Amino acid sequence: MDSAIDPVVDLLWDRPDATEAPDGRSVHDVVVEAINLLDAGKARVAHVTGDGDTGGDVVVDERAKRAILLAFRVLAMVESCAGDFRYRDRVPLKTSFDGVRVVPGAIVRWGAHIEPGAILMPSYTNIGGYVGAGTLVDTWATVGSCAQIGRRVHLSGGVGIGGVLEPPNARPVVVEDDAFIGSRCMVVEGARVRRGAKLGAGAILTASTHVFDAVTGEEYPRGEIPARAVAVGSSRVKSFPGGDFAMPCVLVLRTLAEGEIHDKLALNDVLREHGVAP
Repeated sequence: MDSAIDPVVDLLWDRPDATEAPDGRSVHDVVVEAINLLDAGKARVAHVTGDGDTGGDVVVDERAKRAILLAFRVLAMVESCAGDFRYRDRVPLKTSFDGVRVVPGAIVRWGAHIEPGAILMPSYTNIGGYVGAGTLVDTWATVGSCAQIGRRVHLSGGVGIGGVLEPPNARPVVVEDDAFIGSRCMVVEGARVRRGAKLGAGAILTASTHVFDAVTGEEYPRGEIPARAVAVGSSRVKSFPGGDFAMPCVLVLRTLAEGEIHDKLALNDVLREHGVAP
């Protein structure tokens, strides 16, 4: 496994009753060192191999996830406060935000990394999460545990990016560079939004969601929005013994040209053309 985290984490994971590492360090110190690497962006839970529209595989660092799970096991409960508000938790809040705009009401837990240039409106980013430079996490958006958000992404108001910790090999949600996630969308269960894709408001994308091309009827890989696609939530009729019912799916209306990757006006034009925007 190619990981920046000390391999002794794997040994401690297999020895749940251990109080110290073979080299004499306490389990607490080993875990804190590992989470600090995640917090600083020197390690991350997952990354995408390759480049371009087709991208590559999502590679998960199981050791990083094990370190997070060990943290919940070995760290003590600590009381803290923010003004008049009182909290009690094992994981403290993040304290380093170099080059990041953090609006009052934004909450980020220790072990999440926010690249310089990102903007956090009142929102929540959980441990193991990664938010790239130039990305806007808008009001009431949630970046779940271990979710990986690329650069120049817009997570609109109320977006729910799901988290995943167990099992350690489970793939987290990945939203790649230049993507746009519309208001109140839910992207969960290790689903993937590829580079430059636009997901219309209210869409739900899970690992098992069917994704169809509106023009050809072609079905894309489940739980993935293709690169530069303009996609919206939809439904399809499926027959069951009890009758015919509409099941949720995602519909790709069009694929934007490379030059349209940042153009929100182009996105709105496509949605209006298909009658899904005012």
